[in-house]
Amino acid sequence: MTEPTPKAATGVEGLDAILGGGLTRGRVFLLEGDPGTGKTTIATQFLMNGAELGESCLYITLSETEEELRESVASHGWTLPDSIQIFELIPPESLLDDDQQQSLLYSSDLELGETTKRIFEVYEKVRPQRVVLDSLSEIRLLAQSSLRYRRQILALKHYFAKQGASVLMLDDLTSEAADKTVHSVAHGVLRLEELSPDYGAERRRLRVLKYRGQRYRGGYHDFIIATGGVRVFPRLVSLQHKTNFDRHPVLTDSPELNALLGGGFERGSSALVLGPAGTGKSLFALTFIKAAIEKGGKAAMFIFDEELGLLFTRALGLDIDLQAMVDTGNLVIEQVDAAELSPGQFSQRVRSCVEKYGAQTVVIDSLNGYHAAMPHESALILHMHELLQYLNRQGATTFLTVAQHGLVGDMRSPVDVTYLADTVVLLRYFEAAGRVRRAISIVKKRTGAHEDTIREFRIDSHGISLGDPLTKFQGVLRGVPSVIGEPELMDLTPPAMRP
Repeated sequence: MTEPTPKAATGVEGLDAILGGGLTRGRVFLLEGDPGTGKTTIATQFLMNGAELGESCLYITLSETEEELRESVASHGWTLPDSIQIFELIPPESLLDDDQQQSLLYSSDLELGETTKRIFEVYEKVRPQRVVLDSLSEIRLLAQSSLRYRRQILALKHYFAKQGASVLMLDDLTSEAADKTVHSVAHGVLRLEELSPDYGAERRRLRVLKYRGQRYRGGYHDFIIATGGVRVFPRLVSLQHKTNFDRHPVLTDSPELNALLGGGFERGSSALVLGPAGTGKSLFALTFIKAAIEKGGKAAMFIFDEELGLLFTRALGLDIDLQAMVDTGNLVIEQVDAAELSPGQFSQRVRSCVEKYGAQTVVIDSLNGYHAAMPHESALILHMHELLQYLNRQGATTFLTVAQHGLVGDMRSPVDVTYLADTVVLLRYFEAAGRVRRAISIVKKRTGAHEDTIREFRIDSHGISLGDPLTKFQGVLRGVPSVIGEPELMDLTPPAMRP
């Protein structure tokens, strides 16, 4: 059996997982994308990773000066080691002697063959193990024809292959026509893209178009350019993260609610809490966080809609001290800005809380805010499907909230994900005896039987309190029920005002 060719790690967080370990050594790869998509940053990280391993590296630039490259490196807090040498092929301000350390050549006055010759000469001088060629646009201009361009790319490929060098060629896609010349020649092709939504920060994503003889993770993967370099968030594939755990019931502090749920929620299941604004969806989820932490577990909560300070204050009214839970390290709670965060980055945050922090109860509040981060509803459903399946396979109990449009009567959700959840909890307002009241019902539970009743409920400092089934009402879920008997309702009078 042939031994697999060793890989050269890219040094980019998350990218090697997509590539199956990195870039095959001794091969030529193409990294393409419009200007500003992060090609130079990834190329620099590739060389710096090699330098850390004691490899000699060469950066050949036909577009940027050494000063510009070093400024870009410094912006990330890096310092280029001596093992990374820069060779410039750009217009000079003045002619310099060949004896000087860096050679400057006016590429527009050179024949293509002369440019290629100088590249070979500097390679022979440095003998690097990793090479970056930035960029192919200038070579394409010098070639002036697709045939000559292809011949020169093949010449570069065969030369570097004989030397055993790992080469990363950059292309800024500035040619008038889509030229696939290098695609057919390169061992692998990575495409970087930048999207501009109608509102919010730009979104960046990458895709592996080709990788000969290597399994890789296909599709689009979100990435960001931050201080410290490029970070890639591999597309989540839930089937790759299956674990073994005990699917025991997760009980609440309310015997009535446990009965309504048919014995509580199952560990490793998801619950969708539906209802109009103000019915208590967030507070309902908080009671399960409190119960999980009191039993020695850890939890994570991601807030899209509400300001954290207000949520902390509201929770104190229910005798839930979120700040104390955070201070003791039992709760991770994050405010998520849907306009600034890509779905892939959000999935990575959730994974980090589960895998590194050990959270077994996860709350996403709400899917309305998460939907705002997605360009299309269909993409949201696919993201949520993988995320929920991943959490289920990790043994986490997940609570998602969705605010429906309207207060009473027929209500619509911004996106229908009820089929994804294992349990669906429906919260409703209804009018009775001159008061606005709240009702709860379980409309779906995959993991067992549950009550089919509709009960009035209240959330206060004692937790969740449920009344008797509303058997004397008809049309509670529509919001304006009719009375068909003498109903038994919960006493909504504040305790201080009761006789």
